[in-house]
Amino acid sequence: MTTTTQTILHPTTGFPSRPNLVQVGTIVWLASEIMFFGGLFAMYFTLRSTSPTLWAENTEMLSVPLATVNTLILVASSFTAQFGVFAAERLQPRRTGGVLNIGKWGMVEWFVLTFIMGTVFVAVQSFEYAELVQHGVTIASSAYGSAFYITTGFHALHVVGGLIAFLFVIGRAFLAKRFGHHEATTAIVVSYYWHFVDVVWVVLFGIIYFLQ
Repeated sequence: MTTTTQTILHPTTGFPSRPNLVQVGTIVWLASEIMFFGGLFAMYFTLRSTSPTLWAENTEMLSVPLATVNTLILVASSFTAQFGVFAAERLQPRRTGGVLNIGKWGMVEWFVLTFIMGTVFVAVQSFEYAELVQHGVTIASSAYGSAFYITTGFHALHVVGGLIAFLFVIGRAFLAKRFGHHEATTAIVVSYYWHFVDVVWVVLFGIIYFLQ
């Protein structure tokens, strides 16, 4: 009895296809990040279970409408980032038409829009922090303050890291003499990270603003 193995070949080159090590490494790293945020969620729920009255008093000061709009902005930025990835996969770094003709946009234009939306998210988050501090909710004021600022603060740092990554990819697209598969892979990897950041925030948003 003999067994045969099927080798998957690349549709263009005809050579055996292999998984991209950068993409695989990024996925593994993001898996470790899931464990990190899982620990933050566990901390939040533990403190919440021991101080239900404190949680009820402090969550009344949260602006759910503002947070909802901010969440929609961040979720929308995932779509713009993905459109940028589609352009990168076409090896189209920049637009081929007018600025208002979004159908001709390249990776750079979509990533710039994503960067702007991410920056707005961070700005609104900072505004909310300032409002809560004025109401006496600080990281040292109570268990609720500690849980709120630690969980949302670490997420905000991840968002800032994503914004820096977008700037890196955009700058690289301008500096590269030829936009190739290597540059496209970098854009794809950054989009993985950004989608992860968005999903984490959606979970955080549900826990903090609705499971009060």
